[in-house]
Amino acid sequence: MIINRRDFLKASAGAAAMAALYGCASGSSKASGHVLVVGGGYGGATVAKYLRMWSQGNVEVTLVERDAEFISCPISNLVIGGLKTLADITVSYDNLKNKWGVRVIEDEVTGIDAVSRKVKLEKGGELSYDRLVLSPGIDFLWEQLPGLQSAEAQRRILHAWKAGPQTVALRKQLEDMKDGGVYAITIPRAPYRCPPGPYERACLVANYFKTAKPRSKVLILDANEDVQSKKALFMKAWADLYPDILEYRPNNELRDVDVAGRTAILEFDRVKADVLNVIPPQRAGQIAAATGLKLINKRWVDVDWLSMEAIGTPGVHVLGDAIFPAPTMPKSGHMANQHGKLAAAAILNLLAGEEPNPDPVLMNTCYSFVDGKNGIHVASVHQYDTATKTMQPVKGAGGVSAARNELEGKAALGWAQNIWADMLA
Repeated sequence: MIINRRDFLKASAGAAAMAALYGCASGSSKASGHVLVVGGGYGGATVAKYLRMWSQGNVEVTLVERDAEFISCPISNLVIGGLKTLADITVSYDNLKNKWGVRVIEDEVTGIDAVSRKVKLEKGGELSYDRLVLSPGIDFLWEQLPGLQSAEAQRRILHAWKAGPQTVALRKQLEDMKDGGVYAITIPRAPYRCPPGPYERACLVANYFKTAKPRSKVLILDANEDVQSKKALFMKAWADLYPDILEYRPNNELRDVDVAGRTAILEFDRVKADVLNVIPPQRAGQIAAATGLKLINKRWVDVDWLSMEAIGTPGVHVLGDAIFPAPTMPKSGHMANQHGKLAAAAILNLLAGEEPNPDPVLMNTCYSFVDGKNGIHVASVHQYDTATKTMQPVKGAGGVSAARNELEGKAALGWAQNIWADMLA
C-alpha cells in the first residue's frame, strides 16, 4: 500500500498537539517496526490509525478483526429502543485500509507466543510482530449461569452486550411481546462493560412501551446495591417519565436462568418475564485470558499505565474493557479510545528508543439517553500518579449533567459521529 505523503502531513498538522498531549516522542516519525493489533473496536481501531498517522507511515500496522465492519456498542441501545437501525451504528474499515495503510485481516487470533513474538490465526498461518496490542473486549463467565451454557440457551435468552445480531434479535423480541408483558434486564456486579448502559437500555425500552405497549412493564434486576452511574439523573427520569412502567430492584443478583420458563433465578426470588435480557458477569476477552497474561481476580489484565503494557509480558499492550480499571475509571468506548492513543504514543516512543510519557492524562465522557430525545452525561479526567502507579481521578474535573435535556441528546449523537471519525475516518 502506497500512502500519499501529503495526506500524512496534512493529518499530522492537525494531530501534532494531540501527539504532544499523549507524550509521543519528537522522533516518532523515525520509529520503525511492525505492530500487530488484535481487535478493531474503540481501542484497537484507534491505536492502529494513530500508529500510522503519528509515525507518518513508517511503522507497519496489521489489524486482525473477526468482523467485516465496526458496529458500535455505544448508541446500540437506540436500536433496541426502535430509534436507530444497525446500519446507523455500523462503520467500514475501508479508511483504515485505503487512507491510513493499515493491513486489515478478517480473522481471529487463536494463540500467542509472546517469546517468539508470533500469533496463530484461526484460518491458518502465523503473523510475527515487534509489538502486539490486544483490544479483545469482554467475554462472559457463562459457568456462573449453568442454565445459559449451551448455544441454544444463549440464542433464546439474549444479552445484546456485544453490538450486532443480538441487538437486532432483542429488538425483535420486544416487538413480538404482547402489550401487558414484562421485560426484565439483569445487571451483573461491577465492574462490567459500560456502567450506565443497562439503565439507559431500561429507559429506552420503557420509552418504547410508553407509546407502543403502554400496559407493559420494565423490571431492572441489579446485582449491585445501587445504580452504578448517574444515579440521581436516572432515578429522576424513571420517576418523571416512567412511574407506572419501570421498577428498579437493587441487591438482586442472578444465580441461574430457567430458559424454558424465561425465569431469572435470583438469590431469594424467581422472576418470570416475557422478554428476559441477561447481561452476564464478564471478564477480559478470551485471547487475553488464554495467553497467560497476569489477571487480577482471574478476570482483568493488569497493565503498566505508562505504556498499557501487560505486567509481566513485555511487548504486549492491552486496551479497553479487558483491563483492570483504575480507580473510578469506567469500561467505556471513549476510555478505550483514550487507551489507544496513550498506547500508540508509548509504542512509538519505545520503537524510537525513548521512554513513554511519565505523566499521561486520560479523559472520558459517557452519554446516555433517557428517552427518544433527552440525554445525560458523566465526564471525568484521570492522571497518572507515581505513588500508586495508576491513573487517579483529577479532583474538580468532570462531573454530571445538571438535568436531562434535548441538547445533550444531540451532543450524544454528535459525540458518536466524531469518535467514529476519530477512529476510522
